[in-house]
Amino acid sequence: MTTEYKASAVQRLKLASAVVLLIAMVVTAAWGVHTLPTPIVDGMLEADIRKQSEMWKRRVLLHMEDAETTFETGVMDAHDREFLELMPEASDVYRFKLFHADGTVFWSTRASDIGTKSTKPYFTTSVANGEVYYKHEEKPASEIDDIVLHSAQLDMDKPHHVAEIYTPVMRNSSFLGAIEFYTDITELRDIFIMRVRVLLGILCGIALMALLIVSVVLYRSSRRQLNSLRIRSQNERDLMDEQLRLAREVRLLGELNEWLQSSRSLDELFDMVAKFMTHILPDAEGSVYVYSNSRDVLDGSASWNGGTHKDHIHPDGCWGLRRGRTYEYGATEVDFVCEHAEPHDGRPYFCFPILAHGETVGLMHLRAQHDCEKSFGQNKKLAQMCAEQISMAIANVRMRDQLHDQSVRDPLTGLFNRRHMTDQLRKLISRSQASGAPVSLIAVDVDHFKKFNDNHGHDAGDMVLRAVGSVLQQSCDGDEIACRMGGEEFTLILPDSSPTEVMTRAEKLRKSVEDIAVRYGEKTLPRITISLGLAHYPTHGTMPQDLMRAADDALYDAKAKGRNQVCIATLPHEAAKTAAQTPPTLAAE
Repeated sequence: MTTEYKASAVQRLKLASAVVLLIAMVVTAAWGVHTLPTPIVDGMLEADIRKQSEMWKRRVLLHMEDAETTFETGVMDAHDREFLELMPEASDVYRFKLFHADGTVFWSTRASDIGTKSTKPYFTTSVANGEVYYKHEEKPASEIDDIVLHSAQLDMDKPHHVAEIYTPVMRNSSFLGAIEFYTDITELRDIFIMRVRVLLGILCGIALMALLIVSVVLYRSSRRQLNSLRIRSQNERDLMDEQLRLAREVRLLGELNEWLQSSRSLDELFDMVAKFMTHILPDAEGSVYVYSNSRDVLDGSASWNGGTHKDHIHPDGCWGLRRGRTYEYGATEVDFVCEHAEPHDGRPYFCFPILAHGETVGLMHLRAQHDCEKSFGQNKKLAQMCAEQISMAIANVRMRDQLHDQSVRDPLTGLFNRRHMTDQLRKLISRSQASGAPVSLIAVDVDHFKKFNDNHGHDAGDMVLRAVGSVLQQSCDGDEIACRMGGEEFTLILPDSSPTEVMTRAEKLRKSVEDIAVRYGEKTLPRITISLGLAHYPTHGTMPQDLMRAADDALYDAKAKGRNQVCIATLPHEAAKTAAQTPPTLAAE
């Protein structure tokens, strides 16, 4: 009796400790989900806005007749004023100022700002030294110019989060002035914080669920141990064997969950599943199927323990998928064989629909090994737990893939964005340095794009950009990458192509765009043409920025020669000679 009492007391103590630990983890997880996303998202937004500010500054400078003179004298013509006044309507910037080098505002979207002078210390200590200065503040909604245009949050009583960023305007190492941009990040910040919180909540929920499962299993194991002390029979050896088996399963399930959560792709995840399932359920051969993107068939993804999987199966061919729940063949007097289980030799099997967030994403099929039918049926619950862990892991990988795709894709055209293009170009150049494979860059710009917006509206301009982006995407093959740099500017990266092949591709691309017919409403838009600039590694540069600059220079040459044509970048020494003979100008659309 004393031994049983001690065992019972130890069990109660363990249970109380587990409950306290679980409560502490829940509180910690809730605090982390609520607190951590805000600084993470603010840091991400700051990095993104710093990059966008360079694009905004470039748009301002490229569309001014003589930007350097304007910043020195403060004098601008009507064309410059018209562009600057229209810029807030065509971008996320709702307000911006132009500063002289001494900090005096010589132009602003708010007339009251003109003539004022910045006395902030960071203007002279940071901005005047060529550094970008970023500031994030909360401001009342009344401070947001054209709030209906720039914000979906129209509640005037709630403060808005505004990002202010100073971008210096330099000539060589000389400070000419600065541009201060104001953009409302309230809606984007709230969306990102909510998404990060949801993601952290899901991950914490999975971790807590795994801990709860382990606690339940350990609790039941302790109960069996207590019963074995009371019975004191020959079954003690069998119970000890069962305890060891359960401990092994718990360990393997914990390891499976840990490894699955760390997988970076579905292929890697399925490799882990196949390796773990051979240890967790050695008496069963199995396979996993996942719905294709079209959701009309399921693709075979993995198999283990001698099992095989077909390339594709139809959902109607599985009774588990058709009935929306686990199907066990051999459990009743009358059974029907699934089409994907043919040819069938009479062995029992399970079909587990894999569910994630209420949606069926795949199927796990398990069949008993020969002479293991009895133990196979006893492992149904363990197999169900494995299917649940696999389902959550698939959902997490797909969510990560979706978030990553959103971070590297342009939302208007679906092409890759500038950040992804720069990263890939850097990798391809590194690969080329090792293998000697060629790398080429094509800079593309839509001719007279501003006229499309001015004459037909921004919706028509967006249709033109989508049409051009579609042609660029369709022209890519293999490792080739099409990107939208911003505005009407695009870039193509063509690895493993000779200069002659790249020139042929560029000319074919120019003709393909020229043949586009875009209808807007009841009318067909004017013919679309593009200008293209070509640069090759290492002929025109050995660094990504050098290669991009060479392609841009070639693009400007194509525009200067009449547009709707292809130009190849000049060699560096020829470019330097030309630059010495020709006064610099800023290209304008």
